[in-house]
Amino acid sequence: MTILLSTLNARYAHASLGLRYLLANMGALQEQTQLMEFVIGAKTTDVVERLLAKAPRIVGFGIYIWNVEETTKVVAMLKRVAPDVVVVLGGPEVSHETNDQEIVRFADYVVTGWGDITFPKLCGEILHGPKPLMKVHAGVQPPMADIALPYALYSNEDIAHRTIYVEASRGCPFKCEFCLSSLDKTAWPFGLESFLAEMEDLYRRGARLFKFVDRTFNLNVKTSQRIMQFFLDKIAAHPDEPVYAHFELVPDHLPEALKATIAQFPPGALQFEIGIQSFNPEVQALVSRRQDNAKAAANIRWLTEQSNAHLHVDLIAGLPGEDVDSFARGFDHLVSLGPHEIQFGILKRLRGTPIIRHTEAYGMVYDPYPPYTVLATDRIDFTTMQRLVRFARYWDLVANSGRFVNTTRAMLADSPFANFMAFSDWIYTKTDATHRIALERLAKLVQGWLQVRGMAPDAAAALVASDYAGGTHKPAAHAGEKQAAAPERQVRHLAA
Repeated sequence: MTILLSTLNARYAHASLGLRYLLANMGALQEQTQLMEFVIGAKTTDVVERLLAKAPRIVGFGIYIWNVEETTKVVAMLKRVAPDVVVVLGGPEVSHETNDQEIVRFADYVVTGWGDITFPKLCGEILHGPKPLMKVHAGVQPPMADIALPYALYSNEDIAHRTIYVEASRGCPFKCEFCLSSLDKTAWPFGLESFLAEMEDLYRRGARLFKFVDRTFNLNVKTSQRIMQFFLDKIAAHPDEPVYAHFELVPDHLPEALKATIAQFPPGALQFEIGIQSFNPEVQALVSRRQDNAKAAANIRWLTEQSNAHLHVDLIAGLPGEDVDSFARGFDHLVSLGPHEIQFGILKRLRGTPIIRHTEAYGMVYDPYPPYTVLATDRIDFTTMQRLVRFARYWDLVANSGRFVNTTRAMLADSPFANFMAFSDWIYTKTDATHRIALERLAKLVQGWLQVRGMAPDAAAALVASDYAGGTHKPAAHAGEKQAAAPERQVRHLAA
C-alpha cells in the first residue's frame, strides 16, 4: 500500500467524512490509497504498528481539536521508527497558526484548508517528483462540481453500525467570531440532483441515519424543502423503517413554507441542532453574531409545540462581555421555551478564529492545551468558571440524559439556573467527581437533593421513581410526551 489516510475519531460511531472525501478525489492514486481509522484512547504503539503493517510510503493524518494531542504522539513515534515514511497533516487544527504546533515540527508536509485537490497533487509530487520544496501547502478550493462525492466509500459495516455524515453544502455566510466558519466568505452548495442521487444510493444500501454537517442547512429554504421531502417520501413509502435525520438550523430563519414541511415529520424522525449561544444583544454584537432573538425564541417555541422534531439547542458560557447573571437570564429564557436538550458549552478558542481579538480587552484566559477552553474572563473568575464547567457536566447527566424528566422540572422550578447551580455545587461536595457516577448512585443523589430542598422523603422517592424506578432500563414515555419511533441505535448515535 502506497498511501494511507488516517485519523483518530472521537469514538467508533464517528466515521470520518473528511478522509472519505480525500479518498474519493485521489484520481489515479485511488487504487493505491486506503483508509485506516482509529479511536482516541488507542495505544500509540498499536496505532503505529498497524499503520506500518501496510508498508506505506505516505501517511496522511486528519487533525482535529479532539485528537491533536494523541496524534502528535503517533506522528512522533512513527517518524522515529520509520523516518522514511512521509507524513502529511491536514484538517482544521493544523490549518491555522500552523508553525506554532509541535505536531507540525514532526511532520513532513501540511495541507491547510481544502484538501480535495491539493492533497492528491502533493502525493503525486512526493511519489513521482518534482519533490515539493515547501512544507506548508495552502489548499486550493475547487469548483464544487469538481469535487467527487464520497458516499459510496461508506462501507456496509459503516452503514450498519456508524453515523453517516453528509453535507449538501460547505461554508457559512455568518461571521460569529468563536467559530471557524467565520473565516468562510459564504456557503457553497453541492449540486442538488447529484447529492440526492447519492442519498438515494445510501438509502438503498440500508442507511437510515443521516447526520448533516451543513452549518446553515435552512439558508436556502427551497433546497431545505427538497432534501426534507426526500426523507418524507421514504417515510411514506416505508413507515416501518424509520429514517432519522439531523440538521443544524439558523434559529431566526424559519419561514412558513419550511414550517409546513417540518410539521409533516412523525415523531422520532427529525432532530435539529440550533445554536443560540447567547441571548445578550451586546455580547452578540461584540462577537459579530447576527440574530433576531425574538424570532429565534418564537421559532424554538413553535418547534417544541407544533412539530415532532427533537431540539438540541446550544448556549456558550464565557463569551467576552457576558457575566454569569447575563448567561443565567439567557439560560432561564431558553428553558422556558422547552427544548428537549440544552447543550451548555464553555467557550473554546479555536485556532484561527477572530475571537482572539478580544483577549486583552476582556481579560480572556484560555487553557493552552486542547480544547483551549476559556478559564477566566474579566467578568467570570477561574473558580466561578469551574463551577459552570461542573454545572454543564451535571446538566448532561441529569437533564439532557432524559432519565429524570419529571424530576428535572421539579428541580428547576421558577429559577432554573440558580436552582440547578445550587444542586451542582451540592452534588460536587458529596462526590468530588463529575464523571464515573453510576446511574443508581446518581438517582439516589438526586433524591437526596430533593429532600435537602424540603421535599418529604416519600414524595422525593416517588418523583425519582416516576422517571427512573431504580433500574438502568430506558425510561418510558411520560404522559403527554411524544414517543420516539426511531430505533434506539439511531437516537444514541445522533446524540453523540
